[in-house]
Amino acid sequence: MTTFVITVPGTIVAGVTDTSRATLEGKLAEQHTDLSESEGLDLLTVNDDGTFSIRLEVEAADQYQAELNAVRLVSTALQEMGFSEEDAPLGAPAVTGIDSDL
Repeated sequence: MTTFVITVPGTIVAGVTDTSRATLEGKLAEQHTDLSESEGLDLLTVNDDGTFSIRLEVEAADQYQAELNAVRLVSTALQEMGFSEEDAPLGAPAVTGIDSDL
């Protein structure tokens, strides 16, 4: 298995409060560990226009599966917070880092 840091972009069209930001960070914190932190990556970046980037570490056999897992984690966290897919549409995920034992 390989550890991937995946960046998932999106836009919260319903508005972002400090409380919702902290809640989202709390839900995803366990997916942001040594690799992403050592690379100096913040878990969540929110811009003034409501766009955001979330950086998660996921273990997967390949990049495709890692991206699917990251999007699933972000989607689930947003839904648990009450954001629908229309309230917080996600963009295409991208690999930000890779750590492999190979």
